[in-house]
Amino acid sequence: MNLIPEPSVERLLSLTRLLDHLDVQFITSSEIESRTGWSSNTIRKDISYIEGSFASPVGYDRQKLATAIKSTLGLDKVQRFCVVGLGRLGSAYLHYSVFREEGYELVAGFDSSVNRIEILHSPVPLYPAYKMGEVISRFQITLALLCVPPEEAQKTAERLVTAGIKGIINFAPVVLQVPEGVHVRNVNVVDELRAISATIQCS
Repeated sequence: MNLIPEPSVERLLSLTRLLDHLDVQFITSSEIESRTGWSSNTIRKDISYIEGSFASPVGYDRQKLATAIKSTLGLDKVQRFCVVGLGRLGSAYLHYSVFREEGYELVAGFDSSVNRIEILHSPVPLYPAYKMGEVISRFQITLALLCVPPEEAQKTAERLVTAGIKGIINFAPVVLQVPEGVHVRNVNVVDELRAISATIQCS
């Protein structure tokens, strides 16, 4: 696959969600522009990264384009992931059924507290944190939701990387240091509130 710039990946991901919820056979770049606010030129450039034949004189074949984007971005394969840190946030994700519908299989939860593991009711197996390396390797888990306190985040991320994790969704309000080849997405609700507040203030 050709290297796709991160902003293009973000837009293509949003585009697949849009395409999946439309009930039309064809859609033009102008119609996508009116629904997303992206320019037609930007849309066409993003789609140029996708291999396949889905353009026609009346627009893009919606289903073929969505399928091609998912294939190019690896979204057509089931991805296994784990949750690390089973406090209120982490334990809530254990019961989030949408993951499987979107092609992600939650196969394990980890926590440093054995007592917490014993009392939690979970549809997936739970393990003490010291078993992360063994379990991640055994089930070939590549992604992790990191839901630990800030003071534990860096150390836990290092253990995940050592175990073979390639992508981390970090909910702790800290900047993680990870080696090249490991990708981190930071999710901070306060930052999002600040961003949208600033946008409202400046618009």
